[in-house]
Amino acid sequence: MPRRRGLLLAAGGLAAAASLGIAPAFVRAARADGTARFALGVASGHPRADGVVLWTRLTGADLPPRVEVQWELAHDEAFTRIVARGVETAEAAWAHSVHAEPQGLEPARWYWYRFTALGDRSAVGRTRTAPAAAADATLRFAIASCQRYDAGHYAAWRQVAADAPDLVLFLGDYIYEYPSRADALRRHEGGLVRTLEQYRARYATYKSDPLLQAAHAAAPWLLVWDDHEVDNDYAGLQGQALHSDFAAQRAAAYQAYWEHMPLSTSSRPNLAVAGGAMRMHDRLDWGRLARIHLLDGRQRRDAQACPRPGRGGSNVVAAAACPALRDERRTLLGRAQEQWLADGWDLARPWNLVAQQTLMARFASGGAGDDALVWTDGWDGYAPARARLLGTVAQKKVPGVVVLGGDVHTHYVADLKADFDDPRAPVVASEFCGTSISSRSSLGQDRIDALRRDNPHVHYGRSDRRGYVRFHLGRERLHAELMGVADADDPASAVEVLARYVVDAGRPGPQPA
Repeated sequence: MPRRRGLLLAAGGLAAAASLGIAPAFVRAARADGTARFALGVASGHPRADGVVLWTRLTGADLPPRVEVQWELAHDEAFTRIVARGVETAEAAWAHSVHAEPQGLEPARWYWYRFTALGDRSAVGRTRTAPAAAADATLRFAIASCQRYDAGHYAAWRQVAADAPDLVLFLGDYIYEYPSRADALRRHEGGLVRTLEQYRARYATYKSDPLLQAAHAAAPWLLVWDDHEVDNDYAGLQGQALHSDFAAQRAAAYQAYWEHMPLSTSSRPNLAVAGGAMRMHDRLDWGRLARIHLLDGRQRRDAQACPRPGRGGSNVVAAAACPALRDERRTLLGRAQEQWLADGWDLARPWNLVAQQTLMARFASGGAGDDALVWTDGWDGYAPARARLLGTVAQKKVPGVVVLGGDVHTHYVADLKADFDDPRAPVVASEFCGTSISSRSSLGQDRIDALRRDNPHVHYGRSDRRGYVRFHLGRERLHAELMGVADADDPASAVEVLARYVVDAGRPGPQPA
């Protein structure tokens, strides 16, 4: 990996960036007339061995309906060796977003990229391609989720940018649709988000943060969504409040999501379909090392079992009082995606990484049986579907399955079994579920400690720290470090290692390092 010399941030961030340890020599100033056309930064994503997606969005109040945007990709940060360039048309209908897709690149290669339009030039981002299919490789990556802007600062993103990983896997809740509380740490615009313009404005607020911009500019991202990109606890075409116009809201949310993420043009939502159908599940092979499976746990799931009267979304229920929890037909991923995953496990590479939204391990109060109290929005609310997934892993002897999650604002490390009711059932996979970047709500530590006693397959649970998880993956071993922010109110806060675990290839289950 080349030495990290500094990453450019969007216009207007020089003082803030310098105060947070981001090299001021690499921060751009705005145009002379004060109009910053790239104020939301740059990003890259979904790398392949021969290509990658480059993203930006034009800003400014006087943008024409269509704007030509030039992009350049270079071997070096100074752009003395440009290897590809092109022009994309940014359209008002898609929020003047740009999704360039250079092809024919070298595998396992770092590149630098930038954009130019309307007399302004963007920040510079750094990206890379995946290794060739037959290449030996290692992988340094981070997982993160739940970055509620008005709940805390993004010191965790500052550390991710400093880590300069090969990949960032973002596992959901990029924005929150809620209005800010009166005592919020930093309030965002508007109230509850429901319309396309409101979603666009909310993304613009989040993407204005210089530390988030730095993390995007440091490495390519792989992304899946969760609920708050649309509506809390939504399931398929059902919102929590059971509004009759939810399909239109979801379509607006999906459009705004695509507009603001480094996703390919082929994944743009189909707005002619109710709810704006959009393919999120995907796969990426990382040389001969690993296959990464990206799962969508929202768009096609069955509604949560036994909701509160007059509401959709989650509930906490006694297993004995909710027979729907045992219904074999219910699915969290949708049957088609379940089959896609079952057919796509890699039996040749030593590792299969599963990027999805939430905690997969059973974590029910009282453990197994009818006396258990179950949170219905997570995998515990879809236990037969979880058993199908992990049962396939066991039946096919899928190597190196590591499930990665977020959503619950707590660091968890767990063994995964096809049958959690049988204490003698073998461990078939490992799980790391990361805490939030900034979102605060979670179970109290006393409650987590009690739940761990009922669920001994969960080895670690800590809810009082914000942060992320960073990994180093080789053919023989996965190293994991659970990272914690000392003070989520401080963007310059220290970030430290809270715990270390390893997983050995061929031996499912995390072990303390």
